[in-house]
Amino acid sequence: MTWQLAMFLGLSVASMLAVAVGLLCAIVRTRLRRRAERRRKAAGDPIDTLTLQLRLGEIAREIQALAGSRGFAVAHHTRAAQAAYDALLAEACRRAGLPVEAPHLVTDRTPEAERLREELELASRGWSW
Repeated sequence: MTWQLAMFLGLSVASMLAVAVGLLCAIVRTRLRRRAERRRKAAGDPIDTLTLQLRLGEIAREIQALAGSRGFAVAHHTRAAQAAYDALLAEACRRAGLPVEAPHLVTDRTPEAERLREELELASRGWSW
């Protein structure tokens, strides 16, 4: 009878250890998966980054086209395009990990020097548009 009790206790301990190891492996796997997801989110989706670069290029070309235009409400369209460009530029800076300066409170526009700094910083990190 004592060998049966010893065998039962040994099997019970072994099965509890197996369950504990299984739970520990599941916890480690979950934490590693979450860490990998956080890294992927922090790095950003490359397709979203490429889309942002393409949109920046489109708006930059639109601003250049408006500069030579003499049509109706050109100033209004230029201001709207410049505001969109500044917003996309700020988003690109955030994705690249650059500090973004808030627009001026009076004019709600980004100064030319800040825009140039952001463009140069992005270009130095390999961004192109």
